[in-house]
Amino acid sequence: MAALVTAKKELRRQIQRILKELPPESISSQSATATSTLLALPEYRNAKKISVFLSMPQGEISTTGIVRDALTRGKEVYVPYTHKANQASVMDMLRLYSMDDFESLKPDKWGIPSLSEESIATRQNCFGGLGIAPTRQRSPEDAGLDLIVIPGVAFDTEMRRLGHGKGYYDHFLNRYNMEVAGTVRANSRPYLVALALKEQLLLPPKEVPVGTHDHPVDAIIVGDGRLIRPEPRE
Repeated sequence: MAALVTAKKELRRQIQRILKELPPESISSQSATATSTLLALPEYRNAKKISVFLSMPQGEISTTGIVRDALTRGKEVYVPYTHKANQASVMDMLRLYSMDDFESLKPDKWGIPSLSEESIATRQNCFGGLGIAPTRQRSPEDAGLDLIVIPGVAFDTEMRRLGHGKGYYDHFLNRYNMEVAGTVRANSRPYLVALALKEQLLLPPKEVPVGTHDHPVDAIIVGDGRLIRPEPRE
């Protein structure tokens, strides 16, 4: 376990050093290409409810175009909100209602557009209720997501993902499996799509170190236009 933690930290340092040197023009170009690739996916086009991470101002694929397209198409868009629960930091997915709503968000200490604390209680969550507190008024038919757009620090061609080290998405996906059980979406798992700058993708024989608790993704969209999916089994 200690060796795995050390390997992950070292890979994060390596990739972050590379990303710090990337010119803004490269990130902008790769973001446009990755966005176009995602918008063409049948899984995206058919999705009615999606979750999208809101991107950092540098070193990451921008998701602004995805948010804009999804809202324009009338999809329900949910974005991450992190908070404390039982002394631990956890992540919920809360609804973003419009581009005006999106453009009103204030950047957090990392420069990521963030939901205001005072708005949380009235926002729909992806589990069919409101806000982050457990509610008795959940609507099972409103629970669940069709597609989740996931960030990360590094990825490989076997769908492995290295996050930023907080475990937010892995914990959220475990919770999602429990919360959505018994609802109308119980048998439909959300499609997990990662977005990666080309500098974040490891090519064989390199691979991302992972443990049993790390969730793989279903597809990786790279900023140079590549779409990576698992090889079909014979």
